[in-house]
Amino acid sequence: MRAARMYGYNEPLRIDEVPVPEIAPDEILLKVAATGMCRSDYQLLDGYFKGPFPVDFPYIPGHEVTGRVAALGSGVPKTAGYAEGDMVVVNPSWGDGTCRQCREGNEQLCSGNGRWVGFGPPGGFAEYMAVDHLHVIPVSEEAAQKPELLAPMTDAGMTPYRAMRKLRDAGKLGPDRTVAVTGIGGLGSYAIQYAKLLGGGSTVVALARTDSKLDVAKDNGAEYGINVRDKSTEAIQDELERLTGRRTINAILDCVGSEASISMGFDLLGAEGALAAVGLMSQRVEHNQFPFVGTELTYFGSFWGNHMDLVEALSLAEAGLIKHNVSTVRLDDINENLQALGRGDIVGRQVIVFD
Repeated sequence: MRAARMYGYNEPLRIDEVPVPEIAPDEILLKVAATGMCRSDYQLLDGYFKGPFPVDFPYIPGHEVTGRVAALGSGVPKTAGYAEGDMVVVNPSWGDGTCRQCREGNEQLCSGNGRWVGFGPPGGFAEYMAVDHLHVIPVSEEAAQKPELLAPMTDAGMTPYRAMRKLRDAGKLGPDRTVAVTGIGGLGSYAIQYAKLLGGGSTVVALARTDSKLDVAKDNGAEYGINVRDKSTEAIQDELERLTGRRTINAILDCVGSEASISMGFDLLGAEGALAAVGLMSQRVEHNQFPFVGTELTYFGSFWGNHMDLVEALSLAEAGLIKHNVSTVRLDDINENLQALGRGDIVGRQVIVFD
């Protein structure tokens, strides 16, 4: 099979011919149909994750994966209901099943021997991959006709869904409130839609650094968009007040994760406001202690999502409630597209298709 493999950090991927993986008794062999390209794939290549997720070279990345069942291991129970030819999506977080987080259903936070596809187990930048049968989710044959729309749901679609639910469950969304999404890329284009679906009547505002990304946000349901490039907090607040009648924001979902975006978000929050962060551009963030304590702000970290988060996000998509901003690319063009991701040039999600 053909696969894009890492041979070191800060090196381009190489397209190699390698053996189709052999599967263990409890695994499924997946013929990959589509694999999304995420900024975190670029960050894996540039060494951002070499501490928490060291990999052995050569290594196949790719964590947003959907494909058809090509073979079933001898130990996959018939009650699992899978047959050759079924289209499935891969839940990328493989917990060990024994720690407290796994037993509570949060495999992505496994404190034992958890693994994450594309950051340890070989990923989907290849024509075939092996997957534990517990970590795939079947989809309808209708949805299977467009695998390029399924693959991004396993991260770009699922991650902001979990984060927006945290803001909703914390009581930060609702009528006469403003929720903002910072960064309208792969995750942010979905986050805007979840703000509308889960916001309970909140006013939805997009914050981005280019007008083209704000246009995507408005197409996806944002009432307003503010280009924050080179703007002071006061200038952004002036624009907020002009658009919404309020100078502050009640809830922010930050899909950037840079020191500047998090700091800006906290400056824009009103009393009892909350910020949920899913982006990972910086290694650290800072904020003044008194405004944080004195106005009772809340900071949520939100990492990926669990099995049911993915099931729910897929259900919204199958019900026609989710708009996708997807473009397809070839495996042969993977390096130039990853570089474009790293520069922030991509609007929406690029997905490698194999058929």
